[in-house]
Amino acid sequence: MKRYLILEDGTSYVGDGIGAPITATGELAIQTSNFGYQEVLTDPANAGKILVFTTPMIGSNGINAVDYESIQPSVRGVIANDVALNITDNDTFQSLGDFLKEKGVPAIFNVDTRALVRKLRSNAKLKASIMDTNDEHAFDQIRALVLPKNKTTLVSTKNAYAAPNVGKTLAIIDLGLKHSMLRELSLRQVNANVLPYNAKVRDIKSLRPDGIVISNGPSLAKEVLPYLQPILDEYLGQLPILGIGLGFLAISAYLDLNLVDLPRYQNGSNFPVISQKEPRIWQTSMNIGQLVLPDDSDVQVDEEFYDLHSDLLAGFISEKSKLVAVAFNPEGAPGTSDGHAIFDEFLKLVK
Repeated sequence: MKRYLILEDGTSYVGDGIGAPITATGELAIQTSNFGYQEVLTDPANAGKILVFTTPMIGSNGINAVDYESIQPSVRGVIANDVALNITDNDTFQSLGDFLKEKGVPAIFNVDTRALVRKLRSNAKLKASIMDTNDEHAFDQIRALVLPKNKTTLVSTKNAYAAPNVGKTLAIIDLGLKHSMLRELSLRQVNANVLPYNAKVRDIKSLRPDGIVISNGPSLAKEVLPYLQPILDEYLGQLPILGIGLGFLAISAYLDLNLVDLPRYQNGSNFPVISQKEPRIWQTSMNIGQLVLPDDSDVQVDEEFYDLHSDLLAGFISEKSKLVAVAFNPEGAPGTSDGHAIFDEFLKLVK
């Protein structure tokens, strides 16, 4: 079945439909990872996006029970050059097409994704729809549609829950929490208690935590900072705090650091950062649209990480402030294990 990707600038792309046969609208976004499409599709930080995969083919490994980053994907659609329609008949795997249909996510393949990537390089944000037609009425609809703000409210847990273990206790503020982050903490014997984005100081006090983690998520710093400010007022410098992705941006905004819009949104598993302490280059996973202007802080830092594409600050560690904040995803998923050391550095402060 032929389906259309239509953009708010009046252009359209035709391809073959797969997944859910529904109409969907979202923000068009590039995904540059060459592997890990299941983790990407289920990453809550991709909520509200129609993802354009730059890798030539996705779906060849199917969908398995282990690589979910959330149970229900919150992406609005998938655009690919090619999709593997037939995979092994092993019962432990599901085809990508069946998965998308089951989860209510539409997709189009046989699309010129290279042309889309070139377009997105000169357009920071574009609304897009997956539809059965590309007539003028469809374009009027997409232009009139307003995309939701603060998507963290859509993906954050509604109720607190525990991921028990035998070690130190952490309170985790869920702005769009990935399963892999809980997995990495569990491997380090962390007793995790997950709280919603709008958790209050009293909620954290009741847990008597040894540290706080502020997760990644799909929103902007200014949209979540009002919820986090009382917690940072109370605990910054008192308890060790780890901020990841959106958590990094929110902490940076709280510290009055200068957030800089990146020329292109960085979403993938191939973004190099360099540590100024060692120095060595880490290959990292990112899902972020802003970084921090260097030398713009009064915070005493012991280690800094710089994004090699932009020379902007992508993370820092301050032992005096008991603070670790990184723009990249230390859990990877998809990505390398280079960033796993961030969890170990943070837990040194906790212990």
